[in-house]
Order: sequence, then C-alpha cells, then structure tokens
Amino acid sequence: MAKVNQNYLKLPGSYLFSEVARRISAYSAANPNAKIIKLSIGDVTRPLVPAVIEAMHKAVDEMGAAETFRGYGPEQGYDFLREAIAQYDYKSRGVDIASDEIFVPDSAKSDCGNIGDIFGVDNVVAVCDPVYPVYVDTNAMAGRAGDYQEELGRWNKLIYMPCVQANGFSPEIPKEKADLIYLCFPNNPTGAVATREQLKAWVDYANKNGSVILYDSAYKAFITEEDVPHTIYEIEGARTCAIEFRSYSKTAGFTGNRCAYTVVPKDLERDGAKLNALWNRRQCTKFNGVPYVVQRAAAAIYTPEGQKQTQEVIDYYRANTKVIMDGLSRAGLSASGGVNAPYIWLKTPDNMGSWEFFDFLLEKANVACTPGAGFGPSGEGYVRLTAFGDAQATREAVERIVKIL
Repeated sequence: MAKVNQNYLKLPGSYLFSEVARRISAYSAANPNAKIIKLSIGDVTRPLVPAVIEAMHKAVDEMGAAETFRGYGPEQGYDFLREAIAQYDYKSRGVDIASDEIFVPDSAKSDCGNIGDIFGVDNVVAVCDPVYPVYVDTNAMAGRAGDYQEELGRWNKLIYMPCVQANGFSPEIPKEKADLIYLCFPNNPTGAVATREQLKAWVDYANKNGSVILYDSAYKAFITEEDVPHTIYEIEGARTCAIEFRSYSKTAGFTGNRCAYTVVPKDLERDGAKLNALWNRRQCTKFNGVPYVVQRAAAAIYTPEGQKQTQEVIDYYRANTKVIMDGLSRAGLSASGGVNAPYIWLKTPDNMGSWEFFDFLLEKANVACTPGAGFGPSGEGYVRLTAFGDAQATREAVERIVKIL
C-alpha cells in the first residue's frame, strides 16, 4: 500500500490565510448585507502600471509570430531580466551580484519553501516568532520541525526567536546553534527592520557556525529610512552565508502575474558543495520557468517609466499606512510598523486574544484583519493590518475602527 508523508498529518488546522478567508466567507454568507473591508490578506488592489501593460502586450504579439515565438525558456530566467535585476537592484547600491547568481521563480513564497530541497533533513532551523507561516510549514512538511505542540502553538525541533516589543520586534541571536536561519526584513508581519549592525551580527554568526541565512526581502521597496539596508549583501561577508528572496508581488502588483527572484551567490559553499550549483540543479529538474510574457513585464519595471510609475503605486500604499497609523492613534491603540513596511502590527485592546479581536472587528465594524496568533506564539495579543487596500476603503475601515473603540 502506498504510504503518505506522515509529516503532513502533523500540520495543525489549515494554512493561516486560508483560515482567515474561510471565516470571512462564513460571516459574509451569514450576513449578506455586511460591507466587509479587508485589511487582512495582503493582496494588492492597484492595477499594473502602463509600462508593464505595454511590455506585456508587446510580448503577447511576439508570441503570435513565428519569427519571435518562444517555447521553453531557461529555467533560471531570461538574461534580459536577470541582467536588469543585477544592475538596478544590486549594482546601483554598490553590491556586486552577477546575473548567473539570480534565479527567477514564480514567487518568493515558492522559493522560500522549495529552498529546503537542497538542505538535509537533520539541519536545525531557527525562525522569528511571529513568523511568516511558509517558513515553518514547509520545514514541518520536510520533517525538520519535529512534532507540533498544540498547547504551546509551536514545533518542538524548531528554534523560535521571540520578536516582541521589549526587543523592538527584532530577533536576538539564539544561544543554540542554528544551521538554517530565516530572517525577513522589512518584516512580515511586524513591519520591523534590521540595522546594519544587527545584520552584521547575523552574518558573522552564520559564517562562524557554517549556517545559512535565508533572507526574505520581499518588501524592500517600502523602506523609507535611508540608513536601513535594502539587501543583506550590503553587509560584508553575506555572500558566503546568505540566500536572498525577493518578489514583484507587492513591489509592482504582480500577485496575479507571479514573478520573483532568488539570489544564490557562487561564493556560498556548505558541506563541500556550491549552493548555486545545487539550486540550479534543483530548478532544472523541478521547474520550467516563468512565462516569457511575465518576465518581459517584470523587466519593464526597470525602465525609467516603469520605475516612476511603480514608485507612484508604492507611495499610494504608503499613504494608506499613514491613514491607518493616525486612526489607530486617535483610537488610543498601540501599533508599530507602517514606516518601512506595508504592514501595521496592532496590539489588541483590553488583553483580547488575537482571534477574539478578529471576531470583534469583523462583527462590530465589518473590518477583517489577520490574527497575530496565526504567526506564532509571540503573535498572540496582536493583529496584522495591511495597507494594500483601496484608499477610500482604507479610510472608511479606519473610521469604523475608531468609532467602535
């Protein structure tokens, strides 16, 4: 008889955002007249910018002519996009990343999970707490997380690094030795960022212990403070210990297009193997590449018009963060984030639980949020709000919250 992967049977409930969506749908079905505004799942609402649309139309026309038609593309991504990434996202910041160190997947979420394929099951994994659930769940599926302790809301083999108000929502280097370390800055869900000094300490730790930092910088486009690093490779020594993941989903509204990129430096070696070569082997076997039309669209982001238009959309969402933060302040609530990130980390009032406050906002204000407890034990007592909504709807949602509180 065929046997299933027993690790899947250990997973608790459903994926966080699926559960949030299920509860919203159930409430909406029971209350058909309720006008629900979602500040929960971080999906974008602004349309693709004109430069991107123009590039897509042109690419579609190319696919309709024999002389410009393209079939299978390179699994690593087309050179025109990889070279644009190397130039505009790295060399422009004084960081030397070669185009053949860049891989183009369908999303940062996919690669953050799939990267585990090139690492052994016996690696010790450290995650921030609260944490983006993909980091935890994919390691649990692979067998690195051990068993789920429901009473504690955590896995017994993972190292949880609390990110709480007392430490500025930034993880401290663990006393235990970690082999794989997931860091996300600007952070999802707390919106916190790391200083150069903090990142340097992580890089030094990783190089000393032979660890690998899995660095998710999907929200780097929302950084406003000049002294905040945009990439871990701005830190000396990172090329020998870090893999970086980035996405166009929130930067350019590609949640429906699916395109991202992952950087694996050729200087990064572990166990006598170059991780760039291992990842290339993995991708060539399991991945057929992002569609040509989508990659042309992504490349258009790096044109002068694309840069200007994309920045205008980012500024639109940044304005939403200010609206949310100002409203929460008027309501006497404590919140962080929203400066270098599109997320606001809200402390629930009156010691309400995360899911309790989720229900309260949904029922009393018809506003949906994401419960912090779903991101890990240290997320209890918080909820995450997103600035990716329509500006008018965001203002209305904030006024509703202020009114009931």
